[in-house]
Amino acid sequence: MDATGYRDRIGQLVEPGEQVLSYAQAEIGGGVTPPPPPDEVAADAPGRATVTSVLLNLLVPLATWDRGDRLVDLIGWGIAGRGAPGSAASRLHRAVNPARPDGKLRHTVLAVTDRRLLVCVTGAVKLLSNRDDDERSLAETRVAWAAPRAEVASARVGWHRLNPKRLRIDFTDGSWLAFTVPIAESGAPLRAVAAALAG
Repeated sequence: MDATGYRDRIGQLVEPGEQVLSYAQAEIGGGVTPPPPPDEVAADAPGRATVTSVLLNLLVPLATWDRGDRLVDLIGWGIAGRGAPGSAASRLHRAVNPARPDGKLRHTVLAVTDRRLLVCVTGAVKLLSNRDDDERSLAETRVAWAAPRAEVASARVGWHRLNPKRLRIDFTDGSWLAFTVPIAESGAPLRAVAAALAG
């Protein structure tokens, strides 16, 4: 889907008088992210060892165990966010990646207005889509999470491992979360989002 198609839809989602300054399609970076908010934390099974979890993740990749997943993500991708359960980054991550996903692919769109940081999620996206599919997905775009600009401490785009286009958003509660675009795509929209948040 062409990212410029988001401009009108985001304009429909903002409050009256709110001005959209910048937007970018981006996904949460790969790697270890903040834990879920306290009300969503499932108790780990007693006696489950981290080493066993990692081995099972490697031997049976379709089965997942939280501790093993986090260690594999840390080794393979690094850290994509930090924060206590219930922090801004924790709530944002959970809003974009719900605990029980329906298995459908959706895009994440960051939008900065003169009042808020909005994180929008599109409708279901098909791998081989036509114009009607793209329009339907765009029409189903909704705000998944929002925060006043005052809760954003800083935003910057920089290198992370081999990707020179990683946007890191730091919140005033000390938490942070990273967003990326594929290496083949331009980093200009992410830099525009960072500049709008900093301005």
